[in-house]
Amino acid sequence: MEGKDLEFAVNGERFKVNSVDPSTTLLDFLRLNTPFKSVKLGCGEGGCGACLVILSKYDPELDQVKECSINSCLTLLCSINGCSITTSEGLGNTKNGFHPIHNRFAGFHASQCGFCTPGMCISLYSALSNAHHNHTNSLTVSEAEKSVAGNLCRCTGYRPIVDACKSFAADVDIEDLGLNSFWKKGDSKEVMLKSLPPYNPKDHLVTTFPEFLKKKKNVRNGLDHSRYRWTTPFSVTELHHILESANSGGSLKLVVGNTGTGYYKDDEEMFDRYVDISHIPEMSVIKKDENGIEIGAAVTISNAVDALKDSNFKKMAAHMEKVGNHSIRNSGSIGGNLVMGQSRKFPSDITTLLLAADASVYMLNGRKTEKVKLLEFLDLPPILESKRVLFKVDIPEWAADTESLFETYRAAPRSIGNALPYVNAAFFARVSHQMVDKCLLAFGSYGGDHSIRATEVEHFLTGKLLSHSVLHEAMGLLRGIIVPGKDTSYPEYRKALAVGFLFEFFYPLIDNNGHRICSLDSGEEKHSNGHVDPTESLPFLSSSQQVLESSEFQPVGEAVIKAGAALQASGEAVFVDDIPTLPDCLHGAFIYSTEPLAKIKSISFSENVTPTGVFAVLTFKDIPHQGQNIGSKTVFGPGPLFADELTRCAGQRIALVVADTQKHADRAAKLAVVEYDIKNLEEPILTVEDAVKRSSFFDVFPMFYPEPVGDVLEGMKEADRKILLAEFRLGSQYFFYMEPQTALALPDEDNCVKVFSSSQAPEYVHSVIATCLGIPEHNVRVITRRVGGGFGGKAIKSMPVATACALAAHKLNRPVKMYMNRKTDMIMAGGRHPMKVTYNVGFRSDGKLTALELTMLIDAGTEPDVSPILPRNIMGPLRKYDWGALSVDVKVCKTNLPSRTAMRAPGEVQGSYIAESIIENVASSLQMEVDEVRKINLHTYDSLRKFYKHISGEEDEYTLPLLWDKVEISSEFKKRDEMVKEFNKCNVWRKRGISRVPIVHQVMQRPTPGKVSILSDGSVVVEVGGIEIGQGLWTKVKQMVAYGLGLTKCTGSEKLIERIRVVQADTLGLIQGGFTAGSTTSENSCEAVRLCCVTLVERLKPTMDQMMMEKSGSVTWNMLIQKAYAQSVNLSASALYTPEFSSMEYLNYGVGVSEVEVDVITGKTEILRSDIIYDCGKSLNPAVDLGQVEGAFVQGIGFFMMEEYTTDEKGLVVQQGTWDYNIPTVDTIPKQFYVEILNTGHHKNRVLSSKASGEPPLLLAASVHCATRSAIREARKQSLSWDCNDGNRDVSGADFELPVPATMPVVKGLCGLYSVEKYLEGKICGK
Repeated sequence: MEGKDLEFAVNGERFKVNSVDPSTTLLDFLRLNTPFKSVKLGCGEGGCGACLVILSKYDPELDQVKECSINSCLTLLCSINGCSITTSEGLGNTKNGFHPIHNRFAGFHASQCGFCTPGMCISLYSALSNAHHNHTNSLTVSEAEKSVAGNLCRCTGYRPIVDACKSFAADVDIEDLGLNSFWKKGDSKEVMLKSLPPYNPKDHLVTTFPEFLKKKKNVRNGLDHSRYRWTTPFSVTELHHILESANSGGSLKLVVGNTGTGYYKDDEEMFDRYVDISHIPEMSVIKKDENGIEIGAAVTISNAVDALKDSNFKKMAAHMEKVGNHSIRNSGSIGGNLVMGQSRKFPSDITTLLLAADASVYMLNGRKTEKVKLLEFLDLPPILESKRVLFKVDIPEWAADTESLFETYRAAPRSIGNALPYVNAAFFARVSHQMVDKCLLAFGSYGGDHSIRATEVEHFLTGKLLSHSVLHEAMGLLRGIIVPGKDTSYPEYRKALAVGFLFEFFYPLIDNNGHRICSLDSGEEKHSNGHVDPTESLPFLSSSQQVLESSEFQPVGEAVIKAGAALQASGEAVFVDDIPTLPDCLHGAFIYSTEPLAKIKSISFSENVTPTGVFAVLTFKDIPHQGQNIGSKTVFGPGPLFADELTRCAGQRIALVVADTQKHADRAAKLAVVEYDIKNLEEPILTVEDAVKRSSFFDVFPMFYPEPVGDVLEGMKEADRKILLAEFRLGSQYFFYMEPQTALALPDEDNCVKVFSSSQAPEYVHSVIATCLGIPEHNVRVITRRVGGGFGGKAIKSMPVATACALAAHKLNRPVKMYMNRKTDMIMAGGRHPMKVTYNVGFRSDGKLTALELTMLIDAGTEPDVSPILPRNIMGPLRKYDWGALSVDVKVCKTNLPSRTAMRAPGEVQGSYIAESIIENVASSLQMEVDEVRKINLHTYDSLRKFYKHISGEEDEYTLPLLWDKVEISSEFKKRDEMVKEFNKCNVWRKRGISRVPIVHQVMQRPTPGKVSILSDGSVVVEVGGIEIGQGLWTKVKQMVAYGLGLTKCTGSEKLIERIRVVQADTLGLIQGGFTAGSTTSENSCEAVRLCCVTLVERLKPTMDQMMMEKSGSVTWNMLIQKAYAQSVNLSASALYTPEFSSMEYLNYGVGVSEVEVDVITGKTEILRSDIIYDCGKSLNPAVDLGQVEGAFVQGIGFFMMEEYTTDEKGLVVQQGTWDYNIPTVDTIPKQFYVEILNTGHHKNRVLSSKASGEPPLLLAASVHCATRSAIREARKQSLSWDCNDGNRDVSGADFELPVPATMPVVKGLCGLYSVEKYLEGKICGK
């Protein structure tokens, strides 16, 4: 039937779908039914931006095409009928040429692993398109920065991405853009602009709307309901008919953008019929008149924001721009948000805003339309369970005079959105001469059932003259009204926020005689009182990088663009899940334990019905009898693939469900019912203290156990002062690689299996699979091309995923793929090691340390993994100060928790931080400047030798003192330290801190293989043991091969780099690949291929000499290779680089200075500036190393400041995705970010004098944490000065421990949960 078919375009191609499950998302369709793979599944929640596409809709009446970015992981396929979709490949690609966005991303070194890059490109494209169509015609720097605020990246640290985006802005200062491959240092601005890949909206806004869709007549008829179970009413009357017919049975889901399923993930497939209400005119319009503004329930949040910006409601619009992210706001509707807030306890900002604006809502109830105040609407029984439909929202107009005040507030882990708030608030008040005539005070997200109006406080304040005591009493009332629900995190913090917001709103009116510093909607800063909403004042990110390119070993040492960067940007780079699915491919999902220690009695499905599509459920009993139940292995022992009769931790794999699609496998795993028995079992061990009581430890080999340095007893005798039995804990961190764990196994002839694995250790994956299946290793082949982020999480933890797929493929004789969903990935990942630290430290009164005794309890979880190596790793950076004498007692605890594993700088980041924490406390107890104490205790070369022995290297290699002094000058440390003190004197509610932190990080080179082959046309193919996980390993290897083969001195050999391809790791093609970990795999791989090149150049020398004698002219590379082929010279060479024992370990040095500003009312920490100086030796590629330094530092900010990765009372991970796990985003990195890579040439024992850069800089992020500690100390000092005599509710001594991570609730708790009350009490009692 014409018009009843689902028809749309993707990148200009027509797609017709005859019938489809209405819960199918656009992402499902694009990935399974089209050749376009740039849309990635990162979270399935609309929270990461990896799945973004451009949606274009045609309006025949206006003959206009409107476009915006949307999340394809949430958008339902049926909803794009008649629309056109553009993916990153559609902007540009290898065949048709890359888009300027792709080229600039590559040239600004803005893509590392590449998994997030296509989504980033779409976000930027969408911003360029909006700027062009909004008649401003050009992008601003601010818009460019915000364009990627909703996208996550775990590799780069965002700075190069922001630079690539800003390069398109009309108002950019081109000299402010960072390192790129387009211009050289010293070029003029004109040359810089000319050398950027040209961008012209006419040529490059390429999303056209295909003619065949414009001609499609009957989009208005909707889809054939019998084939799609999807109905599109075009009028309110049609909607009535649908609702009435549904009363006879069958469930309906009303949809606009379907963004709610990102939050309520269990919603899929519960509905018999979907009703798309976005085409009903009355529900999709916005009306403005003198009485106010009416917004249809189906209006998108973005459209509502645009309408509110042109009215008296600018502040409401600005707040709404922090809801979700651009693409969520482009799809999600105002009505959907309100209904989720009313019926499902969704922490809605929009509900709070509308409550304060005294809005009303209209509902359709049968044939009637009812109007009720929003306040009453929220208290109705859940509208989702009733017959009512939200129709529109009515916001009354108010007089924009100086007496009317409207403010909104939001405390969230990220300032410009993409994070749920802890509390939001919106206040309207009319105040004349300090008299409150009227006020509406709305609060939400605090953990109640829905947003509320604080009516008791409103009544109390109305008609009163504002004073300190009136406001104090109102705040006391409010504390009783804000009652978070029983499972709400940080309930006291949320109360304190609500009170703080009320204080922020009314307090300036007391001091300023009833006049606000700014009127209702001037959009100026909120207060003169040293407290500004950071979003209003968000300064542009600015950065500078100093790197030295070296031409000694060209092209090694040059800032060459990352291999395949443009390919990653266009989305054509192939990851494991992008390999086209074979027709008979099955898909797997793990069923995991929810008990920490229990016998497994049975596994079944709910209601004993096998879910759709399920083929098999495999457990340990399905492992071949000649095989073993093994899922991973390290030098410390194996780990099981599945729990046997006993599960030993929550999150342990119990079984693998195999089904016909990934969706069916995931759903079946969710429906699995496991029956446990805990009779006659001892209690599980869930804390390190329990482990100590029961002596549950893993053995630590003597070589990994820390040796004491000096005599601690003597050192303690020399001390004037001591801190005894101080203790603190360090939390865990999740990897949040953008590509979840994934593998594909293909059964092959003769009992063989071929596995594609996203792994940092294919050699070990290979060995584990062979052992599990009980087959020889030559029957297994593991292939890894690239990994979408690893950080250690794709080493040991990738093994069971690949092994489970191999087992299923082996048993069922079908290809089996697994793409783990984010929730399961988070539950099983293990993450960084939490630990408890206790110490005694002795020191003299001048701050010189004399002795340190440390006791550490490391929580390793249930399997050894690599945990027994941690004591050694912790000791490396811990010894960065001269402790005088040092002794350490470490226990690696075996608990019934998921096994922890190596995460970027495993143990090192904790060791470095332990040292800083102790130094901070020493300085505090002596009342000395902490920077002085650090400086006094930095090593001399002699003390370095004492603590590090032979690893110290030569004296001229110890560059830390040089870096320490250098960064003091470049960061203006002393001057800024004084400015911080001055700032803190002048500001009550904002406090700053600045901190300088050194690092010493030990790394170790490992044996690594390489192979270089020259083909007959002169092109070169290279294989290495190292895996490309985004760290630029392939790029450095290509440079090294070009350098090595260039030593033939052929004419034109300087162009060789363009003729080299590094190919995927194949465990049968190149053996002994080892682990890609520990920061040194790039240099090891480079040395391996250099050795291959030496062999090849030697083999080619006789041919070259002969040709030089025969020819008077030059010999080109092609001529040489043709001749060598004719002479049957062996042009393939392989090598295994084995580092010399005496120099295989070495030390890396760096210093970081960070300055932060803490908001005393909310606990928010803003990083104003970070300066890093890092010694990279002679960098093999300064662009790649710079990316590693910045990316590691920002990941460190996540660990120290933001990321909470916790377990519940049974040991099951609490956080489940992007909603409750916050990694850094564009708006949380340093506002000013200055990085210098020092190119010292002292390191003769290193690979071409280079040094590692992957992990050490992560440790420098402790500077942010220490600066925050300093700011908190100032807030606590101030709080003491306000004390009246009623006892101290907030403990405000100078001695305190700042936990890791120092999240907003933690910081606020230490600044004082009652700080505003205390301040007012101080005013009342005359302080």
